[in-house]
Amino acid sequence: MSDVVFRNARIVLGDEVIEGSLSTRDGVISAFAAGSAQSGDDLDGDYLIPGLVELHTDHLETHYRPRPGVFWDAMASLHAHDVQIAGSGVTTVFDAVRVGSDSEMPEMGKHVAALTSAIARARADGWLRSDHLIHLRCELPSHDVVEQFEAHATHAEVRLASMMDHTPGQRQFRSLDDYKRFYGVRRTPEELDRYIEARLADHARYSAPHRAHIVARARELGLSLASHDDATIAHIEEAARDGVAIAEFPTTLEAAAAAHDAGLAILMGAPNVVRGKSHSGNISATDLVRAGLLDILSSDYVPFALLQAAFVLPQRVEGMGLPAALATVTRNPARSAGLDDRGEIAIGKRADLVRIRLIDGLPVVRGVWRQGIRVS
Repeated sequence: MSDVVFRNARIVLGDEVIEGSLSTRDGVISAFAAGSAQSGDDLDGDYLIPGLVELHTDHLETHYRPRPGVFWDAMASLHAHDVQIAGSGVTTVFDAVRVGSDSEMPEMGKHVAALTSAIARARADGWLRSDHLIHLRCELPSHDVVEQFEAHATHAEVRLASMMDHTPGQRQFRSLDDYKRFYGVRRTPEELDRYIEARLADHARYSAPHRAHIVARARELGLSLASHDDATIAHIEEAARDGVAIAEFPTTLEAAAAAHDAGLAILMGAPNVVRGKSHSGNISATDLVRAGLLDILSSDYVPFALLQAAFVLPQRVEGMGLPAALATVTRNPARSAGLDDRGEIAIGKRADLVRIRLIDGLPVVRGVWRQGIRVS
C-alpha cells in the first residue's frame, strides 16, 4: 500500500474539527496535525471525515429484486449496490439479507444463497469498493428461518443477525388499522384479512422457538445480535436477556428509554432524520437525538441518507456539533459491531476516509479511500 498525505483539510476528529493535514501509511492513519503542510493532496478546505459504517441497509435486495417477481443477476446487483454505497461515503457496509420464506417469497433460501455467495466471491476476488459484511435479517414467524439461518450463519462474512417479527398488530404496526392502511393497497379487504389471520397463526407457532434457537446459536458463533421494532418495555427486557447489543428502530419513546437504560445501542433510520418523521408513523429519530436516546443511524433504504442525516443533525439539534453527529454513522456503529479498527480518525485506525464539500448545505462526496486506497 502506498502512503497518502492530505493537506488543507478540515479534519473531523472524535470531539473537534481541526484545519490541517493527515498522513496514512500501509492502510492506516499514521499522523495528523493542525496547521499547514507543504506537501500532499490539497483538499482545498474540504472536510475529511471517517468512512461511514452502515449496519442495516436493504439496498442490495432492492437491486436484486427491482420489481415484484423480477430477480436480477446477484453479482450485477452487488456491483450496482457497491458503486452507490461507496459513492455515498460508506466504506464498511453490512448488507442486510432476509432469511425466512413467506407467501410473497416462497423460495427465499435460493435467493439468500445467491446473494451471500456473490458477496463471498467478490470479497475473495478483491474488486469491491467498500468492505461488505453480511447482516442476516431473521424473520422469526417464517417456517424455514432456522434452516436458512443455519445454512449461512457460519460464513466468514456474517457478523450480525437481527431478530425480526413483522406480524400485524405488534411492534412496527401495533394498530391493525394502521397495518391495513399501509398494506391495503396490495390486497382486497378479504385477502388482507386472510393474510393477517395466517401471519398471526405463524407468529403463535414459530416466533418464540425460532428466537430461542437463533439467540443460542448466535452466542455460540460470536455473532452480534440486534432486536427490531421494539415497542414496549417487555420487548427490551427480552432483548436484554437474550444478550442483544443493538436495538434497531424502536417505535416508541418508552422502548428507546428502556433500551438506553439496559445499555443497548439504539439504531434509527437516517431517512427518518432527513424527512423529519417516520415513514410508518412511529417516533421521530430527531426527537430521540434531542432526548439523548440515539447512538447509531442507518441508511435503511436510501444509501445517501446516512451522510445527509449526519450533516442535518447539527442544524436541528441544539448543542450538537458535527463530530457527535458523525459519530452516529462512523464510530458508534463500528464499536457496536465489534469493529474497533475503524470508524474514527485516530492514529492506528484504518485509513477509511471521505472527502466532503458542502454545496448549498448538501454534503457532496468528492473522494473515498478505503485503507488508504482510493475507491470512489
